Amino acid sequence: MEVATSPEPYDGGNNSLTDENNDSDTDFAPSDLGTKEYWEDVYQKELETFKDIGDVGEIWFGKESMSRVLRWMEKANIPEDAAILDIGTGNATFLVELAKHGYRNLTGIDYSPASIELARNVLKMEELTDIIVKEMDFLNYQEELKCFDVCIDKGTFDAISLNPDNTKKSKTLYVESLKDALKDKGFFSITSCNWTKEQLLEKFSDGFEFVQELPTRSFQFGGKTGNTVTTLIFKRVI
Repeated sequence: MEVATSPEPYDGGNNSLTDENNDSDTDFAPSDLGTKEYWEDVYQKELETFKDIGDVGEIWFGKESMSRVLRWMEKANIPEDAAILDIGTGNATFLVELAKHGYRNLTGIDYSPASIELARNVLKMEELTDIIVKEMDFLNYQEELKCFDVCIDKGTFDAISLNPDNTKKSKTLYVESLKDALKDKGFFSITSCNWTKEQLLEKFSDGFEFVQELPTRSFQFGGKTGNTVTTLIFKRVI
């Protein structure tokens, strides 16, 4: 479950203008993009397309969104045997890129059955069958997810924020699940097109330490400068 309609779009909405004082508690209008049914339909169509012509589907936020996180991981000396969790893996494109960069202890989860079937097909095509992918709701998982060195989110928190049913509780559950999944001093990478840096710092203030913001494409509007997406790195602290 990842969310974006095109590589790093400017949607005219809640992006990061440097001198705007955004309210970190402001929720967004409910949307179908926040429902499991929407994503199941999306990945069912992508699965059918993959079976027909071998197209893996959308690369959410574009290839650069993966490249910037991979560059950070290299600079941060994340070891190749680090346990890495892709939250809302979608079509497993990021898992494939991580494997191509030498990382070998990889897990992807998604609550969409069609997503997981697509991911397994893509990984089989890439001959990466050692990568673990599981059908699992990150907010309500029964099986334990623990001791990860790195957790990666590329649009999943955005989608959760658009859920028509009790988004405040869902965001709280997300943060608690993330705390459980990460080791102490483990890293969390989040890419968002809905939340600003300031809002994300507020959302992940409990149990996490801000590490850095990764550079993303910027825009100018009305004499102000902002970003189409925001990518932040946090560290788990206990």
